[in-house]
Amino acid sequence: MSISLSSLIFLPIWISTAQIQQGGPDEKEKTTALKDLLSRINLDELMRKDEPPLDFPDTLEGFEYAFNEKGQLRHIKTGEPFVFNYREDLHRWNQKRYEALGEIITKYVYELLEKECHLQKVSIPEGYGVIVLNPNENYIEVEKPKMRKQSSADGTDEPAEKRERKDRVSKETKKRRDFYEKYRNPQKEKEMMQLFIRENGSPEEHAVYVWDHFIAQSAAESVFFVAHSYGGLAFVELMIQREADVKSKVTAVALTDSVHNVWHQEAGKTIREWMRENCCNWVSSSEPLDTSVESMLPDCPRVSAGTDRHELTSWKSFPSIFKFFAEASQAKSSSQKPTLTRRSHRIKHEEL
Repeated sequence: MSISLSSLIFLPIWISTAQIQQGGPDEKEKTTALKDLLSRINLDELMRKDEPPLDFPDTLEGFEYAFNEKGQLRHIKTGEPFVFNYREDLHRWNQKRYEALGEIITKYVYELLEKECHLQKVSIPEGYGVIVLNPNENYIEVEKPKMRKQSSADGTDEPAEKRERKDRVSKETKKRRDFYEKYRNPQKEKEMMQLFIRENGSPEEHAVYVWDHFIAQSAAESVFFVAHSYGGLAFVELMIQREADVKSKVTAVALTDSVHNVWHQEAGKTIREWMRENCCNWVSSSEPLDTSVESMLPDCPRVSAGTDRHELTSWKSFPSIFKFFAEASQAKSSSQKPTLTRRSHRIKHEEL
């Protein structure tokens, strides 16, 4: 059985503390011995054994990952998918590693959208006809500026000996504070602060901003939405704030595994009725694509996305989504609403 370094060190400390609490003539000596033992422990070295440095590569190659011909992220050497628990019992370190890799993948996806799909990345508030919203980018992180210590106005009037003594005490206090801070958080990260993007500080704000500054002002007569996961919640919030405008311009909305809730979001009756006629939610399910799925909320039809994996619901349901859009467009041109039934949405696997 393996025993960690922390167990070997802190077990005798606990015993010594218990003996001290019993009292006795040599209590002072034992206290001194305990303090001496604590002073000999290299806390930095001890904690580093529990958590490696938070320094990660800045490229996919540095992480030893690459995307294969199927667009799947795989380890270069083993061919295995990404493993979150790279280090056992180090959840914080694993999470930071996951986030660092995620930043690299985000940049990679942007490059693919621009190079392969010929999309143009436009920074708000510039305009473009075809829009891919980015509701997850609501702020940037910058290093928190260090506060400058201001000297007292009457400090120059103090004797030099007194100022030196105060400086020495201040340095010793800071040294002790830093010592215990290292013990509490040995891999202390830089102090960061979040600068929220004006009028885009949340996914909901972002959706409203893009609507007001781009979609509402576009010449498009028919607008279609594809909203995945939290994007569905953001769309419902958009409807709550811009109900009349959305109804006049949006033809159909495809939700994929949306997490919206018309009750919690307090969507009105007219919004719920519009959603029942113009929206469809392709949800994660093991049932075949477009199979009707029951719902507790009477907001819009729910059908299977043909996969039980949340992140694949959009990709798996795209054939049905575009057929849904085509039917909605035809119905609008003939002043009829599309009939959202399992039969009208069901696509045979041979067609896929």
